[in-house]
Amino acid sequence: VQFEESGGGLVQAGDSLRLSCRASGSTFNEKVMGWYRQAPGKQRQLVATISDRGTYKNYEDSVKGRFTISRDNAENTVVLQMNNLKPEDTAVYYCNTIPSGGNTWGQGTQDTVSS
Repeated sequence: VQFEESGGGLVQAGDSLRLSCRASGSTFNEKVMGWYRQAPGKQRQLVATISDRGTYKNYEDSVKGRFTISRDNAENTVVLQMNNLKPEDTAVYYCNTIPSGGNTWGQGTQDTVSS
């Protein structure tokens, strides 16, 4: 499976961004998906997950109430809606399956939040 992320940008604190990830492969609708992020000098962190049919969603504590994950299995896409962004959300955001296994990571999309 391969991934192509898009939608990042430079915004101010309190703004919103909508990230999109398109996945290749015919088994997307069987996969639990997640959005990860990696801030400069830090390890990659899982921030949101969504079950194969979109029924179950989980969020890392720091993004609860601000980020919403969704998916469209017909389009092989997973979306991360990010509201009320904070400077500490600045990172490169990636999508991948859960677990990521041997999947190749995409290039990610850079989100920069200024204070």
